[in-house]
Amino acid sequence: MGYVKTAEEIERIQVAQSEPRFVDAEMLSVDFLSDPAAIERLLPPPLAPGDTPRVTAMVGRWRSNCVADFDGGAIYVSATFGDLAGDYVLAMWMDDDQPMIYGREMFGEPKKLARSQLYRSGDHFSATITRHGVDLLALEADLDIDHGPGRAAGINFNFKSRPATDGIGLEEDAILTVAEFNNVLRVSRSGSGTVALTGTVHDPLDELPVVEVIGARFIEGDLHASARSVATVPMADFLPYALGRVDDWSLLNTEGSPRILTS
Repeated sequence: MGYVKTAEEIERIQVAQSEPRFVDAEMLSVDFLSDPAAIERLLPPPLAPGDTPRVTAMVGRWRSNCVADFDGGAIYVSATFGDLAGDYVLAMWMDDDQPMIYGREMFGEPKKLARSQLYRSGDHFSATITRHGVDLLALEADLDIDHGPGRAAGINFNFKSRPATDGIGLEEDAILTVAEFNNVLRVSRSGSGTVALTGTVHDPLDELPVVEVIGARFIEGDLHASARSVATVPMADFLPYALGRVDDWSLLNTEGSPRILTS
């Protein structure tokens, strides 16, 4: 149990890395149509827009076999890669460093730390994502249609990339990954909802206009994931997207600012 793992420890860890399970999930999602031009601009190559300019805002909580219990949320944009149709993960937030590191290093998910809350009162659901005192995402939904238990599957597109050591460009070409989720649902409800997005300089969600809300849903169940690398993107082509997936370091300059002392 040290810094250098034994063969037995490596085997145990790699099982958790290669066969992640996110169980007892509770996820509230609101789907909306956005501006097709905004969708096209936000999708990195080689992804293409999906059949409709659909965006999904989600907040949830999970247990797992690899990162303990965690809360979080995400913004997904409908996209395609060849014959694969799925969702590009535009932004994602977690409440702890373990799920953040795991998803970012393994899948390439653009995770940041934030606080999330999910509430239910009868058929009414609400949820928020709050980062640095700003409610970036707020969902409200009335879900009176009960679909009962079932199964569902989905595909997420992500990109793995590393900044160059000298701070100029990327270290190598970016890698497009595909994560497939096979879900066993105990609860599935749908209905109407609303979504409010607030943009900041580090989380510019206001680049996605909410044109029309097309539905809301809530699920409970177990999610089984697998992921693979499917393509590379030249580092120069992906750099604008890579820098947009993290905070703007140039705007976090506190040189010369007075230090605030707290007791």
